[in-house]
Amino acid sequence: MVKVTLGNTGITVNKNGFGALPIQRISKDEAVYLLRKAYDNGIDFYDTAAGYTDSQEKIGAALSDVRDKIYIATKSGAQDAAGLRRDIENSLRMMKTDYIDIFQLHNPSYCPKPGDEAGLYDVLIELKEKGVIRHIGISNHLIYVANEALQSGLYETIQFPFSYLSSDIDIKLVNDCKAAGVGFIAMKSLSGGLLTNAAASYAYQAQFDNLLPIWGIQRESELDEFIGFNENPPTMTEEYEKIIAADREMLSGQFCRACGYCMPCPAGIYIRDCARMSFNIRRFPTEQFMTEHWQNEMRNIDNCLNCGHCISKCPYGLNTPELLKENQKDYFEVLAGKPLFPFTMKK
Repeated sequence: MVKVTLGNTGITVNKNGFGALPIQRISKDEAVYLLRKAYDNGIDFYDTAAGYTDSQEKIGAALSDVRDKIYIATKSGAQDAAGLRRDIENSLRMMKTDYIDIFQLHNPSYCPKPGDEAGLYDVLIELKEKGVIRHIGISNHLIYVANEALQSGLYETIQFPFSYLSSDIDIKLVNDCKAAGVGFIAMKSLSGGLLTNAAASYAYQAQFDNLLPIWGIQRESELDEFIGFNENPPTMTEEYEKIIAADREMLSGQFCRACGYCMPCPAGIYIRDCARMSFNIRRFPTEQFMTEHWQNEMRNIDNCLNCGHCISKCPYGLNTPELLKENQKDYFEVLAGKPLFPFTMKK
């Protein structure tokens, strides 16, 4: 079993983290079964969030009796100190624990610091001193926020999207975290379902000895594949290199990382979610995106001005207007009752 240590935290875990976002889509009994099977087979790091509906509650039901043998990371997207306190209290209650190993600020649009107006970091420091939080982290999709968090020296871990579709900028962040003793937690290791070869993904991530991938799991077949990596961890081979090269050629131009550089849109299109709606309705409860609000947001794509603003701002070179149209097509097909699988977006 391959282990990884998260920077200077002292947390050493199986290099196979359990991403608990998808378990909100299955029943409590199914989730408890998967979580317990993961634990029984050596997976000891679990990532969740206040925003993942009942994910935390399911973790509490499955793993509270082995709390001292696992590590839990959770997060809050609260905008102020009062909201953050509420989220932390709810997290403790739902997971049936009195401490959180890593508490992360969830995708803030800036790097929270001590003494700023929102007071988020001050709450975390206070609760860390009380032992409620063991380590302070940040989870983000914005490379400039991640880099600022790293340079600030305030955060012990950084969670950021990372897969074999990642750019040189992202790889530099991983390496810079290693040099600074900051733990790197890789979310979206399968790029939100765009990547289907888990072994190739694991082999790629294994090249970074400071990186902990968290795999989003909601099916036993998925869990079994990752459990198999415990005894037979994939390493890079010529076959995997060919798979990675082919996927990069096909998919690198398609995956919106929700970094937000293209916002605001002159036409008022909410690009960050609309350009990845196909991903959202796979990974989150689908019905939450079928509301009148989101239908209107997706129809607003028709108002695209083709002004080029989003294309010029995208650090990943996406053809955003085309991507928006593809996601709009998928969305309204699902709304009409057509299954979304398999992923069919073309370059």
